[in-house]
Parts: sequence; C-alpha cells; structure tokens
Amino acid sequence: MKTDSITQLCAWSLGVVLLLAAPADAQRIFSPVQQQSYRASEIYEELEEADVVYLGETHDSPEDHKAQLAIIQALYQQQRKKNPTAPPLAIALEMFQRPYQDILNQYLAGEITEAQLIEQSEYDDRWGFPWEYYAPILRFAKANQLPVIALNTPTEITRKVARQGLESLSAQERRYIPPASEICTDNVDYRQRTQEIFEQHQVGGHGNSADFEKFFLALVLWDETMAEAIAQFMQTNPDYQVVVLAGQSHIAYGDGIPSRVERRINNPNLTQRSILLGASEELQVEKKAIADFLWQH
Repeated sequence: MKTDSITQLCAWSLGVVLLLAAPADAQRIFSPVQQQSYRASEIYEELEEADVVYLGETHDSPEDHKAQLAIIQALYQQQRKKNPTAPPLAIALEMFQRPYQDILNQYLAGEITEAQLIEQSEYDDRWGFPWEYYAPILRFAKANQLPVIALNTPTEITRKVARQGLESLSAQERRYIPPASEICTDNVDYRQRTQEIFEQHQVGGHGNSADFEKFFLALVLWDETMAEAIAQFMQTNPDYQVVVLAGQSHIAYGDGIPSRVERRINNPNLTQRSILLGASEELQVEKKAIADFLWQH
C-alpha cells in the first residue's frame, strides 16, 4: 500500500462508497430512526436542542456544501431569536489541521486576508478540494464572529502512523494528537466495515493484515484527534452549540467522531445529532441507524 493512500482510502470509505444517487426532491430528509420523511424546516427545532450537530459530507459535492451553509445559517438565526445575547454556535472543520488554529483565528479577527488564510494554513496542499466549497461558510463565521475549530490531524502524522505505527512518532509530533491511551481501536463493527472497504481496494482483493492494522489505526487516530478538539472546545465553552463538518465516514453509525466525543464529555445529558448530506434512505442497510437524518438534495 502506498504511504499516502490513507487519505485516498478514507475518502472512499463508508459513506462515499455506499452513497446512492439521491432523488431530486429538494430538502427531503429521511429519518432512519423514525422511518419517515421530513422537510428541512421540520428538523431545525430538533437540531437546535443538540449540543453537537454533525453534517457528514462527500468532499467533492457542491450541493453538500450549500446544504451545510443553509443549515448553519438556519441554526444561527434560531439561536439569535431564542436569545440574542447568548453565544450562538461554533463551526468545527475537518478541512483545517490543528497546528493552524491560530491562522484561522487571525482570519476571523480580520488580521489576515482570505488569500493569506489559504496560503498560511497550506489549505491547497493539506486539503485540496476547491476553496469556494468552504469559503461561504468561513465568510459567514467571520461576519458573525463565530468561532471556527481546526479539527484534523496533520497530514504528515497520519501518513507516518499509517506506515510505521504510533510508536514511530516523536514527542513533537504527539503534540497535536491525543495520548495513546485515548486512541481506541476496539469497535468491532467499525473495524469490520473498514476492513471490507480496505480489501476491496487492494490488488486482487486481498490486503495485508499488517497494512490494514496500520491503516485502521491511522483512521481511528484521525477520529480521535477530531473528537478531542471538539470535546476540549465544549469543556471550555459549554454554552456553545458545535456544528461539525466532516466526511461521512467519520460520522456514519456514530462510530467515528460522535462516540469518541461522547466518551470524552461523559455526560448523560449530552445530545448529538447527525445528518448525512446527499443521501437517500437506501443508504440505511443495517439495523443500527447510520445517522439521525439523511438529507436529500
């Protein structure tokens, strides 16, 4: 397996691989939990009550990003109507890596331009999907003084773990990831789904088990790092609602980020809701709900 294939294979995983073409019924939302459909306006009230809202995207889908902005704007407006002086919401992004949080903060404070944000965060090299997919969301955050959280593990660390394991990391590299004791790979269902996808993309359909273990560890590290950043923000800013933008594979079935945020917060009153964007009900293929809502464009 090539050393940089972690990024490519994660992009293929779960939601992207299974995603079926959605019907043209705009803003039709299906609930796998309640087995019924809603319009967007009907679910905003439920989303408003959540501590964390996950918007699972297919990275190269412009429609997904338009839906993300619409949902963020709707939640923001609802929060402002409810209490104009209360902290509204924060936006957490997989698209930015944790060492660049200060660069994001400088952009939001008006200290650097959008072009400088792109350059100094190394966006094109570290994420690479068209900037205009995410620019309206960042502009909205800046205009309304909303915090933006950089979630992701630095690319070089993820690739190194996929190639050599956690033990290969230096103390300097470990600054941006959780302690090894908090990187949990014991979710059997998550492992099985990931292994099936991994093997589908190996020559001849057979993957090396050692390669898979390192790949899975790197994927879990990715999830744990993002979950840690979300939990740390929530613990410091308990009044904020956090809206998370990440790939579907990090959100589906709650196995990626959501379960790991829940473990860290350890509060029975924590409420999380997940939406997979551009998805139809045919995506729900297991008894366990793949998400709270499937948003059809």
